Amino acid sequence: MQANETIFALSSAPGRAGVAVVRVSGPRAARALEALTGRVPSARRATLADIRDPVSRETLDRGLILFFPAPQSVTGEDVAELHIHGGRASVSGVLAALENIEGLRPAEPGEFTRRAFEAGKMDLAQTEALADLLDAETAAQRRQALRHLEGGIGARAEDWRLRLIEALALAEAEIDFPDEGDVPAGLMSRAAKIAGELAAEIGAVLDEPSSGERLRDGAVIVIAGPPNAGKSSFLNRVARRDVAIVSPHAGTTRDMLEVALDLGGYPATLIDTAGVRETADPVEQEALRRAEARAGRADLVLWFAEEGAPPPRIDAPVWRVRNKIDAGGAAGDADFAISALTGEGVDRLLAALGAWVTAELAPAESALITRARHRAALTEACAHLIASSASGAPPEIMAEELRLSARALGRISGRVDVEDLLDAIFSSFCIGK
Repeated sequence: MQANETIFALSSAPGRAGVAVVRVSGPRAARALEALTGRVPSARRATLADIRDPVSRETLDRGLILFFPAPQSVTGEDVAELHIHGGRASVSGVLAALENIEGLRPAEPGEFTRRAFEAGKMDLAQTEALADLLDAETAAQRRQALRHLEGGIGARAEDWRLRLIEALALAEAEIDFPDEGDVPAGLMSRAAKIAGELAAEIGAVLDEPSSGERLRDGAVIVIAGPPNAGKSSFLNRVARRDVAIVSPHAGTTRDMLEVALDLGGYPATLIDTAGVRETADPVEQEALRRAEARAGRADLVLWFAEEGAPPPRIDAPVWRVRNKIDAGGAAGDADFAISALTGEGVDRLLAALGAWVTAELAPAESALITRARHRAALTEACAHLIASSASGAPPEIMAEELRLSARALGRISGRVDVEDLLDAIFSSFCIGK
């Protein structure tokens, strides 16, 4: 990636659509518009134009064109957009024409957003929030991503970093000018006070019981139980499609099957596992081992079994489900009685799951930390702050600990030490973003 190159890509979703948006960013964006349409419209004003191949002069489409001159654009560079019809032929024709213009090349994944970051249009935490917004599948995930896109942890970390710089300046003044008459006394104690306050604030955030990371990933609900208890039938009923093979023969389900759910606006993953039974089949034994391990890491286990059959010892909360009530079975001591075949009782179980997921994940919606990277940076910053404010620490050690803490905080917003993070973060974006 080089900043002086002009890049282009389809920025709307691929495939047949009513409208497609092609974005161009870089110093040759205006030249690209002129080559395709014979004009450059007034800044930020949509203009209808015929779009032609610059070589053959064949008309490719008719659509709206816009021009956003630097630095008032999403990337901080000259940006052009072509809003064309979303047919495959129109899109491929325009992209091929752009590729034939000298000085233009297709964008790499996340390159538009990376240029926006490098131009100071957003900090690193906001670019991650944008990725979360693109991946959001539920209303809660969307709300969380938008909150962080508007500032969130990046703004908070930057505020902490600026206060740290103030403390560091006090410590440096004490070290560099110990004998100067105009330097007030007690600078180190003031710096230590700031460091202690910051350590307490960051520590409180780290101690929050609800983790934003959990909302990003969703709750994990595992369906477990003996063979032929109706686990796969229930999964198919909830998914409203044949995800799992249903058979009266034990051992049919071997691989774990997953279905993503939106329960009251909160994300959850429902996982079907192999039936728990004694078996000599090594493949089925491995499936059972994986099922037991997955159930142990679940947030909730739905235990499907005949009346009176107890679940094994599982660390996660367990709801006992009695299936096949259409065949005359009684609920007994089960928490829920359903028929995966007819759907009786399934809505009640799903409503209970929705209430449970909401109670589990709703507090995480306001959590400041949404990524493991943020938690690691805050943990490191807090440790250095605690070390810096320790009683008896020499001024030089205190200053160094403050510097290391500020550097850790800077990694959240992208102020320092980010080159090793950029490729990993931006490579997860789609091509036109």
